[in-house]
Amino acid sequence: MADILCLRTVYRLTIMNPAQQTFQRNILSPWKLQLFLLRSLPMAYLAGLRVRSLTAEQATVTIPFKYLTQNPFRSIYFACLSMAAELASGVQAMLHIQGAGRVSMLVVGLEAEFTKKATGLITFTCSDGAAIAQAIAASRATSEGRTVICTSTGRDAVGDVVAVFRVQWSFRAK
Repeated sequence: MADILCLRTVYRLTIMNPAQQTFQRNILSPWKLQLFLLRSLPMAYLAGLRVRSLTAEQATVTIPFKYLTQNPFRSIYFACLSMAAELASGVQAMLHIQGAGRVSMLVVGLEAEFTKKATGLITFTCSDGAAIAQAIAASRATSEGRTVICTSTGRDAVGDVVAVFRVQWSFRAK
């Protein structure tokens, strides 16, 4: 019986409703993403963040090393890395909120570990879609707030881990 419940959960996550499919298509469209960032997240637009992939289970966001993202030590400024890490988890949360009624989301905590100098193109991946979907569903069922800690791991072009961010999101159905 537990196997059947597990399969239902995975099945439900991989099948997206029409609102989620539209959101996914818009976010993955380069020019629509640029318009969204310019309107909603102008600093992310200036930093050059790009959403490379978005599914119900995982999101990937890149940030380049360039003049606007650098610090005096010739690496990417930690605040720019934070933007990319937050967007990797936040875009997944936004995907799961589509078609779920009114749900507010807010970052309530952030923890970071830096392991290597961030230069070049850094790719952040967050694979916490299942936990996000579960928290949103629980909040809708109880009308109480739920929190989720999402882990976004940043890797350089070689594949070495540059930074690990743990972003704590709060969701509340209205």
